[in-house]
Formats: sequence, C-alpha cells, structure tokens
Amino acid sequence: MTALVIDGHPDARSLTAALAQRYATGHGDARVLALRDLDFDPHLRFGYRERMLLEPDLADAKRALSEADTIVVATPLWWGSVPAVLKGFFDRALLPQQEYRYSKLGLPEGLLPARHGRLLLLADTPWYAAPLTGLPAQTHVARNTMRLCGIRSVRTHRMLGVKDAKTPTISRWLDRAELLGARDARRAAH
Repeated sequence: MTALVIDGHPDARSLTAALAQRYATGHGDARVLALRDLDFDPHLRFGYRERMLLEPDLADAKRALSEADTIVVATPLWWGSVPAVLKGFFDRALLPQQEYRYSKLGLPEGLLPARHGRLLLLADTPWYAAPLTGLPAQTHVARNTMRLCGIRSVRTHRMLGVKDAKTPTISRWLDRAELLGARDARRAAH
C-alpha cells in the first residue's frame, strides 16, 4: 500500500465516502480506512497524562499510517471543524513520541514517513462565502495535524456548496478524486 485514505464521515452512504473510494480506485494501491468501521474509544480520557491501551483497530490504523507514502483525509466540514470520529481518531492515533515530537527548541518534528498528503474537504458553505468563514477545518487538518506529523506537502481540494450541488457537479468531483488518485500513483512509481 502506498496510499492511505482516511474516510472521516460517519455515514457510508455519504459523498465523502464515495470520494474516498474513487480516489482509492484511481490510485490502485490505496487502502481506505473508514473510521466509522473501526472499534475504538474516540475520547482521549486522560489527556496525554496517561496512555490508553490501543484497541486492535487503532493499532492496525497506526501501522497503516507508518507504512503509507501518501496520506489522504476525506472529511466534511461540520460546525467549522471535522466530525467527532475524525477528531477522536487524531487524538487517539497521533501520539507524542510516535507520530510527532517536539525539539529542544519546542518546535514540532513530524515522525510519519509520508511526505505527500491530500485533504478532500466537503462543505455546504458556498464558494463565495469561504473567504468569510476561512474554512477552519482546512487549517486544522492540513497544517495543524498532517504537517505537524511530518507530511510536508499537503494539497487541499475543496468541494463547496455540497447541499445544493447538482449531479453534474458531483460527478466532476468524483472524477477529480479518481484522477488525483491516479496522479499520486504515477508520482509514487517514480
């Protein structure tokens, strides 16, 4: 597996899930990790003061994270953030001294081997309102999570106005996800 696609939507019938699948299809050597299918406690019950035992599904997900050359996160934007299952996954799976650490100067150092990433961000926010809202989930996932863990190059692809999107627009988004997967597979082959 050269690409890991993290599907952060709790509903398997969602457009987010369809985009994750189409990316994986286009890539050909990608694993879709649908967080809704994992059995884990998304609550970081003790903060970082005390480690929780990793459930088998989380241990498997962490192995997949450590083996991927490319990591893709597909998520909707809900209330300016990501769904609770995705946030809980980040909290439980991305741990200090394992996926990142801090240097003596207090700067983060990413430990994941993946150097390329993509964020497929879906929002009901129309394109013309995005500059007003700032799409905070984009900053949260791409910069503050993926890059902090060592994924240097993260490209964001925004599908805006989802609730009012017509079939031709949705088809274009799905085709684009498949094309991005194929493009990443070609890059990984070189």
